[in-house]
Amino acid sequence: MPANAKSAQDMTARAAKAPRLTRAQRTAILKALADPKRFELLERIARTSCPVSCGEAREALDIAPATLSHHIKELQTSGVIDVRREGKFAFLSIKPGVLEAIAASLTSLSPTACPRP
Repeated sequence: MPANAKSAQDMTARAAKAPRLTRAQRTAILKALADPKRFELLERIARTSCPVSCGEAREALDIAPATLSHHIKELQTSGVIDVRREGKFAFLSIKPGVLEAIAASLTSLSPTACPRP
């Protein structure tokens, strides 16, 4: 089986498991991801297989703790990330299925070819 066919099947399978998003949820997610630093934070979280500590995220983004806190709150409120607290530490991870759901929503906007009369 060609690699691109397998990847298309994988995407279809993941999209089938993705939660359905309301219009308000899609809008909140896209607004949250529109900020370059928040998108960079999301990329940082996505590149690791384990939850990212806030200390690691702050060092990687080189931003003030208050600014990081704001970005985390925006991503958490929009439903993109989970924040797990352990004592005074917080660990960030991507919510399962949310990115697949937003990707599926965007993919559904692709125009299909018009049939020729």
